[in-house]
Amino acid sequence: MSGALQGITVIDLTRALAGPHAAQMLGDQGARVIKVEAPGTGDDTRSWGPPFVGEDEDPISTYYLSCNRNKESIALNLKDEDDKAVLEGMVRKADVLMENFRTGVMDRLGFSMERLLELNPRLVVLSISGFGHDGPEGDRPGYDQIAQGEAGLMSLTGSGPEDPQRVGTPIGDLLAGIHGAYGVMTALFERERTGRGQVVRTSLLASIVGVHAFQGTRWTVAGQVPAAQGNHHPTITPYGLFRCADGAVQISCGNERLWQKLCAEFGLDPVAEGMATNAERSGNREAVIAAVEAAFGDVPAAELLERLGAAGIPSGKVRTLDEVYAWDQTRSQGLVATVDHPVLGEVELPGAPLRFFDVEGGTQTETTRTEHTAPPALDADAEAVRAWALGD
Repeated sequence: MSGALQGITVIDLTRALAGPHAAQMLGDQGARVIKVEAPGTGDDTRSWGPPFVGEDEDPISTYYLSCNRNKESIALNLKDEDDKAVLEGMVRKADVLMENFRTGVMDRLGFSMERLLELNPRLVVLSISGFGHDGPEGDRPGYDQIAQGEAGLMSLTGSGPEDPQRVGTPIGDLLAGIHGAYGVMTALFERERTGRGQVVRTSLLASIVGVHAFQGTRWTVAGQVPAAQGNHHPTITPYGLFRCADGAVQISCGNERLWQKLCAEFGLDPVAEGMATNAERSGNREAVIAAVEAAFGDVPAAELLERLGAAGIPSGKVRTLDEVYAWDQTRSQGLVATVDHPVLGEVELPGAPLRFFDVEGGTQTETTRTEHTAPPALDADAEAVRAWALGD
């Protein structure tokens, strides 16, 4: 399958991770994505490492490889009038433009939101910022770890309230990219009705606050300030990481039926004092954890997972990334994309997280796009893009 977005053209003016991830999501579904980069240096992430791969004189950042598949590249100096004319030609013909400059930069370059939509009234513009494009701190630069702290995520992550930790991937950037791609698709859908494009805005701050979920309502509704509490769920018990004879396993007793099964399998008293309901167990969490770990204490992890699975109790181990990418289940879900890189040859990248199926006559036929192109070398497609932008 070539992808549902075949025929959609995206101008990707973004750099680092949030914007490139949003553009990559559209490219994964068949859109033509043209990455506009700074001459000489390109996207910031081309220099982010180690690790680098390839030849020492021309190192390739694995960070850059993670968020730029299915794109073309052209290098443009947006302060040069000739290069600005190329971008103007691209804008007239594109469907989407994405940018994540600091607030005001696009205006100074001569490509304000008003100017972009004057050039192409059907254009959908995605603008990603750190903390929002307006408000008292709208001009602040946005970097993931800073946003994780400012948006409260680090206060919820770590071994305890005195140990704030960032999430192990740049989750603020990634969420902004995901929300940005969702916003673009919404605007493209609305364009089918109105015939007009519009500006879509999101930020690292908005994207993190937007997924506070029940932790947010603990404060806004119940007046509780949540805090980090390690590897155990704040409102469901037992649910977390539990030590056993030779390591640890994770379990989730998300309802009373599962709690009863756990107790029956491992000889726990389901109605012991402080353990009869989830509310009681969550209020008596340390004692419940101690009781479960005592029951698990002499059981090796492999045996424990087998017993938990047989009893129907959701469970799992903590895998390292090499184990994840070697796991048959990961590969069965299309989560590894193989691309042919012009320098590195055949390499594997983390794959797209969506699958698509046609259903007819009781038969499901997968139509997911499985062929992808490698992240481009800097300015690799300049000639073709210039001809397209400046041609009739």
